[in-house]
Amino acid sequence: MKILFALTYYRPHVSGLTIYVERLAHALAERGHEVTVLTSRYDASLPAEEHDGNVRVVRVPVACRISKGVVMPSYPLYAWREIRHHDVVSIHLPQFEASLLAFMARLAGKGSALTYHCDLQLPPGLFNRIVDQVVFVSNYVAGLVANVVVAYTEDYATHSRFLSKLRRKTHIIPPPVVIPQADEQGCQGLCEEHDLEGKKVIGFAARFAAEKGVEYLLGAIPYIRTEIPDFKILFAGEYENVLGERVYERLHPTIEEYKDYISFLGVLSPQKMADFFSICDVTVLPSVNSTESFGLVQVESMLCGTPVVASNLPGVRVPTGITGMGETVPIRNEVALAEAIVRVINNRDQFVRPREEIEQTFSLETTLELYEQLFEQLKSKRG
Repeated sequence: MKILFALTYYRPHVSGLTIYVERLAHALAERGHEVTVLTSRYDASLPAEEHDGNVRVVRVPVACRISKGVVMPSYPLYAWREIRHHDVVSIHLPQFEASLLAFMARLAGKGSALTYHCDLQLPPGLFNRIVDQVVFVSNYVAGLVANVVVAYTEDYATHSRFLSKLRRKTHIIPPPVVIPQADEQGCQGLCEEHDLEGKKVIGFAARFAAEKGVEYLLGAIPYIRTEIPDFKILFAGEYENVLGERVYERLHPTIEEYKDYISFLGVLSPQKMADFFSICDVTVLPSVNSTESFGLVQVESMLCGTPVVASNLPGVRVPTGITGMGETVPIRNEVALAEAIVRVINNRDQFVRPREEIEQTFSLETTLELYEQLFEQLKSKRG
């Protein structure tokens, strides 16, 4: 089967959405499907077309940038060419071009599926509010035109402004989660590099973006140290010069104030991420709005044996709720966040579950089979 994935940003940009599509595209290619990713050439230094393993990546030239989005005048030409040569189109939202892609797929007689990753919520400002609404309308029209819509969880589908309007055509498919076993030498190296001997380790795995709630984790530090004097917070992911964000710059005075409790690891390879999760006593996902719909890093952490403290948001609260491997806390509440972190660290054995148990709940094989079934149905119906 020939499968076309379409999304605004793809690798090397790092986000939950790009990781999701990368994993899914490569896994389906390994199962014998012909897979193409259509995305933006958001950085002019990136090749216009390349093969990333078995996955072909096509990047459309960008004329200019609007907030976190990009303007691509030639996108319709690229999209039409690719849609005509594929059996099904997998459109990943939020994406401004979603309605165009869905209409083109219908015009070409190809089945289309939307995967809705999260609500779009740009930084404050009148212009960004207008952009939010324009993208929402485009996504909603795409949802009406497309054959099916995919969501991560029932919880998020029920509460999302977008998905709740399209429940009749929404399919629930859990996200693809893959992470290797930790390497003992790699773990030891991280501990030595960041002086973790005898310290409790709190992990944060995400880029510094407004919706991630970094400031609330930093604000929890004074409360945590009253109960656990010797600890360190490890930040894994992009933090400086994050596309469309200035969170690190805004929080720099606070980071300087607490620098003795903080280490930055930057973007890590999959193996290094496994080592990172394994050396943590707890990981934290203090997200603040519906731009976060699940948090793949939660399940990755659990697979590495580390419990999680996550915000009580639709979708985000699902992994800890299903597995019991952590706690959920109210959003934007530094005290509640600190108390939960301390509670999990001090009672860690009560929260840890075997890796096999987590793998049964969040299985890559199940995700692939559900997507294959969906794509086969779309191909046969349109045919």
